[in-house]
Amino acid sequence: MKKIILLSFLCFGFLLNAQIFNPVEWSFSQNKISENEIELTFTAKIDSGWYVYSQYAGEGPVSTEFTFSESESFILQDKVKEGKAITEFDPNFDVVLSYFKKEAVFTQLIQISSEEDFLINGDVYFMTCDAGQCLPPEAVEFSFEVEGTQQSSSYSIWRLFFIAFLSGFAALLTPCVFPMIPMTVSFFTKQSKTKSKGIFNAIIYGISIIVIYVALGVGVSSIFGADALNNMATNVYFNIGFFLLLIIFGASFLGAFEIQLPSSWVNSTDKASDRGGLIGIFFMAFTLALVSFSCTGPIVGTLLVEAASGGYMGPIIGMLGFSLAIALPFALFAAFPGWLNSLPQSGGWLNSVKVTLGFLEIALAFKFLSNADLVLQTHLLERELFIAIWVVIFALLTMYLLGFLKFAHDSELKYLSVSRLSMAFLAGTLTIYMIPGMWGAPLKIINAFPPPMQYSESPSGLGSSSAISSSSHSVSGQHIGPQGLMVFHDYKEGLQYAKKVNKPLMVDFTGHACVNCRKMEEQVWSNTDVKNTLMNDVVLVSLYVDERIDLPTNEQYTTTMAGKKKKVKTTGDKWMVFQANTFGTNSQPYYVLLDHNENQLNEPANYQDYGSVPVFKDWISRGLATFNK
Repeated sequence: MKKIILLSFLCFGFLLNAQIFNPVEWSFSQNKISENEIELTFTAKIDSGWYVYSQYAGEGPVSTEFTFSESESFILQDKVKEGKAITEFDPNFDVVLSYFKKEAVFTQLIQISSEEDFLINGDVYFMTCDAGQCLPPEAVEFSFEVEGTQQSSSYSIWRLFFIAFLSGFAALLTPCVFPMIPMTVSFFTKQSKTKSKGIFNAIIYGISIIVIYVALGVGVSSIFGADALNNMATNVYFNIGFFLLLIIFGASFLGAFEIQLPSSWVNSTDKASDRGGLIGIFFMAFTLALVSFSCTGPIVGTLLVEAASGGYMGPIIGMLGFSLAIALPFALFAAFPGWLNSLPQSGGWLNSVKVTLGFLEIALAFKFLSNADLVLQTHLLERELFIAIWVVIFALLTMYLLGFLKFAHDSELKYLSVSRLSMAFLAGTLTIYMIPGMWGAPLKIINAFPPPMQYSESPSGLGSSSAISSSSHSVSGQHIGPQGLMVFHDYKEGLQYAKKVNKPLMVDFTGHACVNCRKMEEQVWSNTDVKNTLMNDVVLVSLYVDERIDLPTNEQYTTTMAGKKKKVKTTGDKWMVFQANTFGTNSQPYYVLLDHNENQLNEPANYQDYGSVPVFKDWISRGLATFNK
């Protein structure tokens, strides 16, 4: 009671004088530490003779305190840190206290969990005194404008662009597109009055091709949006639909039938191209896109699906790379028409390219069927069967390239070219490489395509004892997971077990149809050091956000996620909402290390930024070091 009376007297005694004191000025700044981390700095400039108390001042005065508004856009890392305080006898409170003179600097590390820009609001509550009096505690509000972080790194964007460019080059070498190069270039050079005019028209033609395909990418992104594109990969009906579509396109490539757009569309654009000028050139490019649809359509469709994981910009970047590969030859050969003589003549080799793409389309089709099977957990297309299908497909492709198989539109193969033999060698090598995969071999080269090892008839591998020995140490609620590791599929069970064995909890937000999740598990988790750490030093919980097991009726509910109503009906819905509402993201894979109080031990990890062994090892080591302090 005496301390309260003393504090009140000190705080309000200054009101007897007419002077108004303002001895402290606060300033706020931020510094970006990494792609998804920032450091907030709170600086107090203190007038001479005055001081501001530490967060840990001691008994008596009001300690400095920071309050942050709750938000799903960021996560506080540890507590607010402060500089070295002065610890001396305070005559106002007649005890030894901790405080700052002249300047006090506080910092708070923030983990960004939002892709959009956001505000961090709050206030700092502090008390100021001098040798003879104290001012009333005061709250100063602060606000930081923070830029969101994109889950896709620049590396991923460039990788997508490169794959798209190679896809465009493959489309360029099909019977629908390749013969158009000399025809179109000859048209521009003959119809133009000068060489420079012909080059200009060819360049406009190439730019028009790029505009048309990029517009397609913009349309896909605008119609579906980033969230829908990211969720496509786990949608059962989408994967089955695309499986059927690729089978149809693949059969068409093999020569079973011809797929064409309505002739009225082609005729309309062809008439528009007769107008001349820039508009006519644009419609010539549009005619090319329609006429070549039977060859480019399957490649464009597959590319758009693969690019969807890149969010809103994925399809746009994909179509830019694809169209650039197609457009470049027209501009280059128009500038240097003499190069046309070096082009190989159109002939049977173009159909061979088309048939080869047909085999690849059919192989890729089973990846989408596998996605649907994994999500539904029907176990109809397990790892062994999937690999067996691919072995047959690539064995047939090898036989075709060597001339042992022939399709309807193939011309007579008099001899094997070096390029064809090289392709046959690669296809045959891949075929032989995949065969041991039916008996448990990891197949790291193609690990993103087959179902994971645990989704097979023999999860432990035929004749293997490593995973079996792991499972012998399992407890109730654990299952064999990636790399034979024992994992929980329930968050609460995993947390309870982590407390029991005194280990940190590693939460793995994953998906049955998540390609990048498989890449992490096969390329990073397979490392001996990483695998041993995951097996012995943490309790691993794998939560599948696309699990289609219905929750009990009494556990189903409706919630709000990202501002929209979301029906939580399945186990996957439950974990997806948990991830989004707790960590502010819905992308997978997403890894979080937690202590027993469910506090994060370090920043979360993803595939884009932590998809290599050294980086992932460093991430998990830092988390373990924090836990063991």
